[in-house]
Amino acid sequence: MRRFPLPMPVVVLGLLAAVLVGVAPQLVDTFTLMQWTVFLAMGVLALSLGFIWGFGGILSFGQAAFFGLGGYAYAVAAFNFPNSVVPLICAVVVPTVFAALLGYFMFYGRISNVYVGVITLTVTLILFNVFNSTAGDAYRIGAAALGGFNGIPSVPGITLPFNDYAFAPEDNWYLTGGCLIAIFLGLRLLLASHFGRVVVAIRENETRASLLGYDPRLYKLLAFVIGGGIAGLAGCLYTLWGAFISPTIFGLATSAQIIIWVMIGGLGTLIGPVLGAIAIQELITAIGTQQALDANLVLGIILLVFVLLMPAGVVPVVERLTSRLWRGRKLSRAVVVAAARDEIAVPMAEPPGGAPARAGE
Repeated sequence: MRRFPLPMPVVVLGLLAAVLVGVAPQLVDTFTLMQWTVFLAMGVLALSLGFIWGFGGILSFGQAAFFGLGGYAYAVAAFNFPNSVVPLICAVVVPTVFAALLGYFMFYGRISNVYVGVITLTVTLILFNVFNSTAGDAYRIGAAALGGFNGIPSVPGITLPFNDYAFAPEDNWYLTGGCLIAIFLGLRLLLASHFGRVVVAIRENETRASLLGYDPRLYKLLAFVIGGGIAGLAGCLYTLWGAFISPTIFGLATSAQIIIWVMIGGLGTLIGPVLGAIAIQELITAIGTQQALDANLVLGIILLVFVLLMPAGVVPVVERLTSRLWRGRKLSRAVVVAAARDEIAVPMAEPPGGAPARAGE
């Protein structure tokens, strides 16, 4: 019998998350629901880097580039098409194609991992300057004015192709939560496949994977492209949430925050980056309500603490502790059972002559 590719805890987690997404609009007000919506959108963005860095070994400082391209692609297409089918496709296809072109020149050019980080960061900053310099009526794509540093306001929301129904905040919540759950489970299935195992093997030992007949350049490129497409979808969800997009989405702060989310949540996990993104975004929102502390200073301190004291991240440490406690509990139970058996066992009494009694005697 073929084994089910997803472990039972992952299936249970997905079902619980689906139930929470379904009942949340009945439990909280619209403002809180909108806050949670952007948290989940950032969780999708964190998954994109958590996959390519934690499992592919590719440290990309440029996830904000794909994030921003996805947001801008949706915004521009939404002004030029009557329904949201084409804009949603553009939001994923544009950053995916861009990631494929960038990744091809990096990986097939034998660029080392350090320079991959430098190149992706440089590309992000270039895009920031390019979109920041598009002010004026000359910079238009069809009916969409790019707006320069002012960005694109009043971006149309999701509209269905066969009627005029427009998505409300509750619908955006369902869409964002559904995308997060689907991407999480999809990445788990991908990692359980042959492709996913090869990607992890290349991360562990690229030379040995090459000797086994695999092309590390191709697998790295495909993983990088998948991460770029997921980041583009996150940019689309972010744009839908605020109905606004601006060049600040390409900023250095966005790139740094994504790395912090993954490091705090834990490399080599998928749930870790999601939890890290949600926790940090909630913390930044709380800090923004007061003036005593600066959010960037707090993030810097948190990063230093985790790098020095918990470099593996929260989720791997919790998993390790839980595994040790479980093994210790099983060992203790085994010792107790063995001791109880020794207590119950009664040695056979010897006859007076000292020799064991024989049957029939």
